[in-house]
Amino acid sequence: MRFSAATTAGRFLPQRLALRMEPLLGRIDAVLFTADERGEAGRMSVIAFSVRIVSAVIAFISQVLMARWMGSFEYGIFVLVWVTMVIVGNLACLGFHTSVIRFIPEYRERGLMDELRGIVLASRLFVLIASTLIAGLGALGVWLAAPWIENYYVIPFILGIICLPMIAMSDLLSGLARANSWALFALSPTYLVRPVLILLFMALMLLAGYAPDAKTAIFASIAATYATTLGQLIGVTQRMERQIPAGPMKVHFAQWFVVSLPIFLVESFFFLLTNADVLMVGAYMDPNDVAVYFATVKTLALVHFVYFAVKAGVAQRYAQFTHGEPQRLAAFARETVSWTFWPSLLMALLVLALGEPMLVLFGPEFSSGYPLLFLLVFGVVARAAVGPCESLLTMSGNQNICAAVYAMTLAFNIALNVMLIPLFGLWGAAMATAFAMIFEAGALSFTVWRKLGIVMLIFVPAKGAA
Repeated sequence: MRFSAATTAGRFLPQRLALRMEPLLGRIDAVLFTADERGEAGRMSVIAFSVRIVSAVIAFISQVLMARWMGSFEYGIFVLVWVTMVIVGNLACLGFHTSVIRFIPEYRERGLMDELRGIVLASRLFVLIASTLIAGLGALGVWLAAPWIENYYVIPFILGIICLPMIAMSDLLSGLARANSWALFALSPTYLVRPVLILLFMALMLLAGYAPDAKTAIFASIAATYATTLGQLIGVTQRMERQIPAGPMKVHFAQWFVVSLPIFLVESFFFLLTNADVLMVGAYMDPNDVAVYFATVKTLALVHFVYFAVKAGVAQRYAQFTHGEPQRLAAFARETVSWTFWPSLLMALLVLALGEPMLVLFGPEFSSGYPLLFLLVFGVVARAAVGPCESLLTMSGNQNICAAVYAMTLAFNIALNVMLIPLFGLWGAAMATAFAMIFEAGALSFTVWRKLGIVMLIFVPAKGAA
């Protein structure tokens, strides 16, 4: 017997209210329980959003405890190092963690099992080798630049680099899982298991007598990252082996790399754009300010997670519909805008209502970040208003123009940060981030319309397309 939102409402709500809600609840049932591609994408988005909601709670609790344990100065050092490692680890995949989402459904649809076996193995080997080389170069760079870096950052950065290969491998494994619509395998290691283990290892180290500082937190992060990624590798590998029969493989590395490189640029610009404000605050201000700004941004996690959840659920369907089904692609893409915008707007209002008491949990000094939320939320909602445009462009073969849009947006964001942070401090960083997000949303929506004729904007009807 299957759960039905419409049936449940009819049983437990007043008849008049149930009748009014029936169309909406019927659409929810259609998204969650239909057997077609739309239903599968909807279910994956719901699972992804649920995981990210639980992850937001876990991350918030763990960050509050870390800030309380370490104090704002050491917490600010840890935040800057960890954010940098997550960014560089993601970039170390060189786009393969996203391109596999495009190639695996295509190869399976066309019955190209040799190519399928090839990309599964080659992508893992390439990412492991590339990320290890990047980690080595990063450690050398920090050591050589040590005279020009604040001394309290040098050792934490060198320690953090140890995580890079496992962060990159985890991102690739998440891409392999997303390509097969395994939502829990794709999301739970990074967003549930790893943060819980970081908190657990940190608590154990403090009980063992280690100092409550950034270096201890990074050691805990190293242990948690390696344990999580190795477990994820075993789980994804076993599941892939059950689905893909043994046999010969074909490796088209040049083709995969040519496709992955523009995707790498898109992901690079997007990741840097998402985190540029924290990095720029770290460059211009002291660790206490980094801590306050990062805690403020973290309170917006619930709003961001709607966007990322929909993106996680629909990317492989965009890739599938692109091959010979333009009408289905247009209808599905328009629908994903609504999936993104309305829950994001609701979450934004909730965060604004609860933001101040949430920030106070980090410590009394963190409440100074609350007014920034009212500015930052405009940018987040603007991004949600156009849906996952960059996924649509990337999966439809328009990754080059998408990379160009993100390059312009990143340059715009950095220029604003350079001008505004020295003048306005944290307010300058918030203004730069909000304006850049609004520019990004407009540019991506316009690009999708020009390239695909699809209107990705919440309040503009589909007939507005040329």
